[in-house]
Amino acid sequence: MALIKSISGIRGTIGGLPGEGLSPLDLVKFTAAYLTWVKENKSGNEQLKIVVGRDARISGEMVNALVTGTLQGMGANVVNLGLASTPTTELAVVAEKADGGIILTASHNPKQWNALKLLNKNGEFLNDREGKIVLEIAGNERFVFADVDDLGHESQKDYTDYHIEQVLNLALVNVEAIKSRRFRVAVDAVNSVGGIIVPRLLKALGVSEVVEINCVSNGHFAHNPEPIPENLQETSAIVSKANVDVCFVVDPDVDRLAIINEDGTMFNEEYTLVAVADYVLSHTNGNTVSNLSSSRALRDITELHGGSYSPSAVGEVNVTTLMKSTNAVIGGEGNGGVIYPASHYGRDSLVGIGLFLSHLATSGLKCSELRSKYPNYTISKNKIELTPEINVDDILMKIKEIYSDKQINDVDGVRIDFDKEWVHLRKSNTEPIIRIYSESQSAEKANQLAEEIIAVIRRIAGI
Repeated sequence: MALIKSISGIRGTIGGLPGEGLSPLDLVKFTAAYLTWVKENKSGNEQLKIVVGRDARISGEMVNALVTGTLQGMGANVVNLGLASTPTTELAVVAEKADGGIILTASHNPKQWNALKLLNKNGEFLNDREGKIVLEIAGNERFVFADVDDLGHESQKDYTDYHIEQVLNLALVNVEAIKSRRFRVAVDAVNSVGGIIVPRLLKALGVSEVVEINCVSNGHFAHNPEPIPENLQETSAIVSKANVDVCFVVDPDVDRLAIINEDGTMFNEEYTLVAVADYVLSHTNGNTVSNLSSSRALRDITELHGGSYSPSAVGEVNVTTLMKSTNAVIGGEGNGGVIYPASHYGRDSLVGIGLFLSHLATSGLKCSELRSKYPNYTISKNKIELTPEINVDDILMKIKEIYSDKQINDVDGVRIDFDKEWVHLRKSNTEPIIRIYSESQSAEKANQLAEEIIAVIRRIAGI
């Protein structure tokens, strides 16, 4: 069993002892702590309103009942969206003028996991300071439940069509161009909420035919739900024989978007943001942001369009904070997370689909041809395990000294930029491990760079 408490929410496996997994007692405690934080940050005495949405995983109904019941027991009114994507829930918080929101999803984690993702009144994730306060409230059980006359009430609403309409209304989503190409599009929704909303979006965009793969929203994930190439081999094989123009793959809560080309080859999730940014920047002057572990292809494309690229610490809230301060017109994460401020500050696969299809339609290219336009980089992901007595911070400091003649970014671990490649070292918060991400123009060179850094770390650590 596992229970992971972080600033963005509470994630754990269902079952087990309280405090060791995401048990009913833990769900009540962290929900109550979150609402206490909301109360402490609200001016006025109006009854609180909280939006709740969930993905389709098997534990969803149980978790939803406990969370909505706890919110009512704390005196808050609940707008229950039922099955809803993460970006749908984020938009609903703002539309409802709610005081916050909770998304019940463990994102790309397997079916035994679930989580509470916590939103502020702007439909955005809590920042580091706010998240730590919620954890402190939960740890001290500093919450008070409402008297019987002050209990909250629940209403049920469906924001699916609202979300789709928001995408259709974006100035850069070119519905006419998409219709004119008469696209045949496949979608793999891994049997979660994407199976409800993505096909409806595609039809609203004017796609001629939608081929549904794993679109029954029953929570029985047809494959590992993280949308990365090694988990999409079966889907790729289907696409290669399906005579479609493109296939979109989303994770269970629809905030990560991967793309498969018409011939079954991978567009690569790192290049979802790159392609969308290329399209946005061709119509809008501006800057971009992605996290330090994302491909430098975004930087290349941004500079090609005359904009400025900035790297942020890993974590969606860190990306959006830097996007706001740099006036970025597009940003996100290399895991397929597209954040488009013209819509909202949250990763949104539907927005990504609308913009990508507009790009593909106006380009006149096949999907694989579009992919070939972009700089070709490969990321290698490695880690090195150290003994507990080794000070990881000291090692990272010495790495900075050794590579002081290179471009160094230490906002989140240590990233070293070379001419056309980089390496990013991040320490684990729970284990004596350094995670090593490296990128170069081939897999061989990326692995070679990682091995070089690992050898330096071993020499420093004396192992």
